[in-house]
Amino acid sequence: MLDVNNIEVVYNDIVQVLRGVSLSVEEGGIVALLGTNGAGKTTTLRAISGLLKPENGFIRDGYVKFQGTNITNVLGTQVVLLGAVMVPEGRRVFKHLSVEENIRAGSTTRKDGSKNIRRDLAKMYELFPRLTGITHRMAGYCSGGEQQMIAIARALMAAPKMLMLDEPSLGLAPLLVQEIFENIKLINKEMGTTILVVEQNAKIALAVSDFAYIMESGKIVLEGPSKELKENPDVKEFYMGITKGGGRKSFKEVKSYKRRKRWM
Repeated sequence: MLDVNNIEVVYNDIVQVLRGVSLSVEEGGIVALLGTNGAGKTTTLRAISGLLKPENGFIRDGYVKFQGTNITNVLGTQVVLLGAVMVPEGRRVFKHLSVEENIRAGSTTRKDGSKNIRRDLAKMYELFPRLTGITHRMAGYCSGGEQQMIAIARALMAAPKMLMLDEPSLGLAPLLVQEIFENIKLINKEMGTTILVVEQNAKIALAVSDFAYIMESGKIVLEGPSKELKENPDVKEFYMGITKGGGRKSFKEVKSYKRRKRWM
């Protein structure tokens, strides 16, 4: 469904952030893009979603194709119309609109009739039952977990073929993180939506995804089926903090990890 081939992304004609990034997403699957802060994960999503231009960025080399259509440096509105929708990090909701108004806002690009939109709105409340009792509450007064659910529901109202999620677990309590990722699995399984999720929480991202890529310093450094990466000793040590004996590493030991990475 998605083919990102050897892209280089530059901001302000000077700062190069991505250096030859290639990845692909198969239709119907869940793909995770993992990495630490500043690795280039969000920039990769922006490159796919057509959101680089507002940040003075552009794809200087390589290409991005979605279902065979070249979307390299295409504006975000066109990418959404093609069926690829991104949920940005930070739970960005329209704070002065109600929960339902926020969710309905996602359907503005649709042309398949109000009946289908009402059906999908009802489906959002089935998917996120927490939102059922707060439909008229202003989104700004909702909790962080509720706002994340609103943002995902709003994106789903655009009827995407592929949903891109940027750090959906950011700033949420562990129980809410678990609930959000259970919802992600349901969206994939029951709605048939292909998913590309960017995460720092490697453990939960590898648990729900089929395939994963690991980014560092603007490059893909490791890739493979999620089941295999979960058992990879380097991934266990550097992204889960688990040592060979099953314990956890101290911060002092982790500080010098780059020198011991076999892929660096």
